Amino acid sequence: MNLSSFIKVFMPKDRIFYQLFEQVADNLVRIGEVLRETVITPTPEKRVELARKIEDLEHVNDDYTHRIFLELGQNFITPFDREDIHYLASALDDVADYIHGASKRIAMYRINQPNESIMKLSDLIYQAVVELKKAIYELRNLKNLRIITDACVRINSLENHADDIYDAAVAKLFDYEKDPLVVMKMREIYQSLETATDKCEDAANVMESIIVKYA
Repeated sequence: MNLSSFIKVFMPKDRIFYQLFEQVADNLVRIGEVLRETVITPTPEKRVELARKIEDLEHVNDDYTHRIFLELGQNFITPFDREDIHYLASALDDVADYIHGASKRIAMYRINQPNESIMKLSDLIYQAVVELKKAIYELRNLKNLRIITDACVRINSLENHADDIYDAAVAKLFDYEKDPLVVMKMREIYQSLETATDKCEDAANVMESIIVKYA
């Protein structure tokens, strides 16, 4: 039995969920960091390399999510409602999925240079996952509720800002881009990035629900 398995045997069953969510949060911040690096990288070849790194991290996220669902099926004792655990894990997994989808499209469509809208949306995603991490790490004891609520409010604000950037970017695309294939490709990228912020907001909403029930 390796060390992690030994620790797991003696860990209170409900505490395992906190550990797994914290691992997800750490991984999402790493994905956000690589995304920001991807969109400022000047060469298509380097963006392909970074997109592969995001794909690897997304697979790690899938493994954590699977473990959360597995624990949910095996344990009768959970730190908060089973439904909330499921919703939170699903929303966080979706964040990783949409970031991966955006980075894959940026690489696959051979975007010459990601524009300002893509860079802004990527930065908002990074800020949102950092706020998610702050909130998730406070779920373990629910003593610093202000940190959770402030993070959730910040995420909601970032999502609203992302909506505005998305709307403006798509409007500009239709106004000035004549090639329909470019319009299609760019809109897909914008949409994946904006949806990632939506999923961050979904996760924040679940955490707000948890603190209302248990704080």
